Amino acid sequence: MAVTKRIAAGVVAVAACAASLAGCGAGTTGSSGVKEGTHGAKKAAPAPAPKSAVRLIGDGSTAYTGAQPYQPRPERLKPGQKPPQFVVFSWDGAGEDSQRLFSRFRKVAKANKATMTYFLSGVYLLPEDKRDLYRPPQHSPGRSDIGFNDEQGIADTVKQLRLAWLEGSEIGTHFNGHFCGSGGGVGEWSVEDWKDEIAQAKRFVKSWKTTTGMKKASPLPFDYEKELVGARTPCLEGQKNFMSAARELGFRYDTSGVNDQLWPAKKQGLWDLSMQLVPVPGRSFETLTMDYNFYMNQSGARTGAEGRHEYWGDQFRDGLLKGFERAHDGNRAPLLIGNHFESWNGGVYMRAVEEVIERVCTKADVRCVSFRQLADWLDAQDPQTLAKMRTLGVGEAPKGGWEAFLAGRPAPAPKGVPGAPAAKR
Repeated sequence: MAVTKRIAAGVVAVAACAASLAGCGAGTTGSSGVKEGTHGAKKAAPAPAPKSAVRLIGDGSTAYTGAQPYQPRPERLKPGQKPPQFVVFSWDGAGEDSQRLFSRFRKVAKANKATMTYFLSGVYLLPEDKRDLYRPPQHSPGRSDIGFNDEQGIADTVKQLRLAWLEGSEIGTHFNGHFCGSGGGVGEWSVEDWKDEIAQAKRFVKSWKTTTGMKKASPLPFDYEKELVGARTPCLEGQKNFMSAARELGFRYDTSGVNDQLWPAKKQGLWDLSMQLVPVPGRSFETLTMDYNFYMNQSGARTGAEGRHEYWGDQFRDGLLKGFERAHDGNRAPLLIGNHFESWNGGVYMRAVEEVIERVCTKADVRCVSFRQLADWLDAQDPQTLAKMRTLGVGEAPKGGWEAFLAGRPAPAPKGVPGAPAAKR
């Protein structure tokens, strides 16, 4: 994958945190069957791979191939039932370049019975010589702070997107030009600007065959209009106006803010699945569950002394594990993690993430899922049950145990909610 420009992410200031919190620093830029106790709903069998004939959409860049395979069936918690421990691993930018990190983590996900969310940057499917097709809000045509791509990079990225979806993972969006800060950054965009940006991100995915001329290539096996239900904004900026636009466009969740490790609630009609604060081992503050934030705090988002690389990777790994253990042994709030396909400080953050996946996704009561799958499960729950779980603080387990805490009989699931029983005829 070739891009013309790599990106440095902005910094998100959070008054409650002693350290500065860097947002998303996108770079140049899951799978599997469901087993009880992993990412699937308990006792739920994976859906078979679609058998229907492929129905091309538009120019054939995407296609309808039936229901996505390997999707767990969300089930409502029974009275007194302990909630599963959900963990979401997600990737900003999500393109395949010479580092081959997309393909690497697809294999890691499959080996550890996990699905993930890949937030695709639309310009990664737009060739450099067609850059003027991108008309970014508040910027001149053909402008992008993360560049564009070449034909090989697009072909490689499309292949990974196709395989990831067929393995059960989600394809979200990280939008296009990744503009941060003042002077036209996404934090200054209006609701209409966001609608325009989203429409262009969809268009680049739905027309990559036309823009590249690769007419004989295999399509992406999904309808992106229906697949796209969630996003993370560049540098975690512009959330308010983005969510207003997203709600009107049928999105189901956003993951662009900063939260504590608490059970999610809806915000502006969308599930707020924002990044979370976790401990930084050996330090007195917490930072976001994102590789870039540790990279910023450790070496100022620059390559640091080589002798410190291994320690920094271990610190990132152990910070995520501390956050996991705090939730797993406490309030069971989902742990939400964001990363980038980058080799910062010698690739130690990629090593750390892989080690976390291997340690947590194999546990019997842990489900490593995509954001969409988590939203499905949340939608299937009794709102009163979720509200009660939200009363638990960070790391706080119910004093009388889960059986007593959730002993009340929940209301029946509303019709049409994933996991609700079929209506009687």
